[in-house]
Amino acid sequence: MATVLVTGATGNVGSKVATELCARGISVRSFVRDLDRAAAVLGGKTEMAHGDFAEPASVRRALDGVERMFLLCANDPRQVEYGTNAIDAAAAAGVRQVVMLSTIGAGAGSSTVFFDQHGRIEEHLRGSGIPAVVLRSSHMMSNILGSATTIRQAGRFFLPAGDARIAMVDPHDVATAAAAVLVTSGHDGRTHVLTGPEAITYAEVARLLSNVLGRPIEYVDVPDDAAVAGMAQAGLPQWIAEQVVDVFEALRGGENASTTSSVRELTGREPRGFEEFARWAAPLLVGE
Repeated sequence: MATVLVTGATGNVGSKVATELCARGISVRSFVRDLDRAAAVLGGKTEMAHGDFAEPASVRRALDGVERMFLLCANDPRQVEYGTNAIDAAAAAGVRQVVMLSTIGAGAGSSTVFFDQHGRIEEHLRGSGIPAVVLRSSHMMSNILGSATTIRQAGRFFLPAGDARIAMVDPHDVATAAAAVLVTSGHDGRTHVLTGPEAITYAEVARLLSNVLGRPIEYVDVPDDAAVAGMAQAGLPQWIAEQVVDVFEALRGGENASTTSSVRELTGREPRGFEEFARWAAPLLVGE
């Protein structure tokens, strides 16, 4: 197989997609904004393409000689523009397949902006003429890392999740599934919904963290407005904070409550449960 371009290559999923493809002997080009950070995260395993979705010419350069692309656009007010521009550049470059990471709940016109953005990019991809696969991920277990500071300092984390049951998925499983799709045939035109093995509440997350970390961890449910204020105070842009809370409203409504068998079908093994993820994440949560 010729080169695969991995976007979002220094993030929780993209970095693991790049690593997984390299382990399979695939030539990987990582599309990154910060070369130093990319070198630290990826360890020089991949070719680097320096660029930014906001600079379409850099996307076009990165796609030169690329056969397949893993498309991951971070949440941003310009996310739809970035995603559609990348798809258009891939079409112009003759890319043979795009595998897009989307989200459960995606749909153009959704009142939840994150879902609307992903849905609009999905629609553009399907109309691009490029053979495409969409991976709709459930709420990721790694989101708990955003609460690492309060877990370390106070043994607590604060979220507006109520008692929502969420089929959280380990980003390692999302990445392994993405890599499997990129190196096997028969997926074009399909949408795979990726979830963890069971739907759990954040109270159960706290119990599992307590078991793994060896000290009490408490989940504190907070009202939506307090959650927005807390995230903004922690430095998250107001727009992002408001949309994160909108997603939690959807979670409370059961948006991510169902499990699927997609991870097992794509990777050949069962998805990881939260306790296994917590063991991996423990050094990040205790500050080691």
